[in-house]
Amino acid sequence: MAVEVKELLEAGVHFGHLTRKWDPNMAPYVYMERNGIHIINLYKTAAKIDEAGAALAKIAASGRKILFVATKKQAKDIVAEKAGDINMPYITERWPGGMLTNFVTIRKAVKKMASIDRMKKDGTFNTLSKKERLQVDRLRAKLEKNLGSISDMTRLPGALFVVDIKREHIAIKEAQKLNIPIFAMVDTNSDPRQVDYVIPANDDASKSIDKILSHVTAAISTGLAERKAEKEASASDKEAPKAKKAVAANEEE
Repeated sequence: MAVEVKELLEAGVHFGHLTRKWDPNMAPYVYMERNGIHIINLYKTAAKIDEAGAALAKIAASGRKILFVATKKQAKDIVAEKAGDINMPYITERWPGGMLTNFVTIRKAVKKMASIDRMKKDGTFNTLSKKERLQVDRLRAKLEKNLGSISDMTRLPGALFVVDIKREHIAIKEAQKLNIPIFAMVDTNSDPRQVDYVIPANDDASKSIDKILSHVTAAISTGLAERKAEKEASASDKEAPKAKKAVAANEEE
């Protein structure tokens, strides 16, 4: 789905920050200055959405997960909904330090959550005292809040998608350390050199965030559909010789 500059304009994607707050490295993406605010070049934004979308579709088609990170108020709900729709993990509460660089520990916490769930299923939970049950419930709620959306992530993600790289600088640093590709909405007050796939855009307005995320998740959906089709094709290829053999056996009888 090609990105229309008009729809980006209507969503306010072009509004950058005050000129005095800008990062000079964003100069290539700035169209002009209006009333002390930098205006983003939406033709470049549209091209960058297409470029990022193609790369994300490839990652999704390879079976790797894309981890979405957005803890700012305007983005949290949008990211949780859009990433949830395509079954991708997301962090919208606090970034758990070491989420990537100390992934083994994070996995342990996720496993702890699963073991609590098992306890509740098999009745072990009911054998605990009231006080212990309360403690276990509190721990489960805390883990769910911080890690619930990544419980299916059994290995490091194939990519990170970030809204507001200034705010999520810890996540960015961890991904850089591990050479995990970073895709991000980058506003005029941020340094785009920290990101592999820059989408120059207003990262403060929910309409703008929603618009960019819609395009990004649609591209990932395409990659997932491709993967599914390939899997089904290879499964039917495997079945074909079996069917032939069965036919031949029937004819012999």
